[in-house]
Amino acid sequence: MSIRLDDQVAIVTGAGRGLGRSHALALAERGARIVVNDLGEEDANAVSGEIEAAGGDAIAVACSVADNDAVVKMVKKTMDRWGRVDILVNNAGILRDKTFHKMSLDDFRLVMDVHLMGSVYCTKAVWEIMREQKYGRVMFTSSSTGLYGNFGQANYGAAKMAMVGLMNTLHLEGDKYNIRVNCLAPAAGTAMTEGLFPDKAFDLLAPETVSPGVVFLVSPDAPSRTVLAAGGGGFAVFKGFETDGVNLLPENLSAEGVADAWGPITDESSMRELKMGFEQASKLAMKAATNLGIDLT
Repeated sequence: MSIRLDDQVAIVTGAGRGLGRSHALALAERGARIVVNDLGEEDANAVSGEIEAAGGDAIAVACSVADNDAVVKMVKKTMDRWGRVDILVNNAGILRDKTFHKMSLDDFRLVMDVHLMGSVYCTKAVWEIMREQKYGRVMFTSSSTGLYGNFGQANYGAAKMAMVGLMNTLHLEGDKYNIRVNCLAPAAGTAMTEGLFPDKAFDLLAPETVSPGVVFLVSPDAPSRTVLAAGGGGFAVFKGFETDGVNLLPENLSAEGVADAWGPITDESSMRELKMGFEQASKLAMKAATNLGIDLT
């Protein structure tokens, strides 16, 4: 299967360096027209020039994704130039690492503003366009820090797990409009992660080893509601599962009852992946009804 993105328009945020630059170049190589967004004008222009020198079509837009007015202007400039937006790669991000007890609320808020609200602003700005054209591919950048936690990154982890929640709902809302929404959880050696990996691992985890996964996640035959872990040429899918659990009869419905039933509650033998939040409520209600002999039909 050959993946081509000819005549499609892709906005890539934080594309002046590192992962974003790699994503932008990879999408351009497949024929996409690229909006190279970055906070640094010089970096954005350099990547845009690189794409055009290779025979591609690109424009540079320097702005912060945390500035909603600037994001709206970026999307308007894109529409004025090409008349559509097919792909949005939400990649822009920053770090303000400190242990939670030393972290200022300003640093917590700043990371949330750039990662979460920046992704929200960009997605909101293109959402109606994608609905109207009945086609769209949106990618959020999550992280193993969000999925599993990482010491000293409470702000970053909170923002990155928020991407998964945003993806889950937008997947449901975009489905009938052929808008597919996914998350990338990258492990990459970039300026943002310098010093976090040993030198040899840093070299193995080059951004270029991640971007093939991005191309697939925003392709015409992309999946939806998928969290793809990627790094060093390795790819895996993260899934959230829920145990089957138990229902406590009224006489056992207490904190002590939960403690006594902790073994069966945490038993993983029958756990499954739920597809939407309502499934959890339905499961719990059905268990209660079965236990109490109530017919819900």
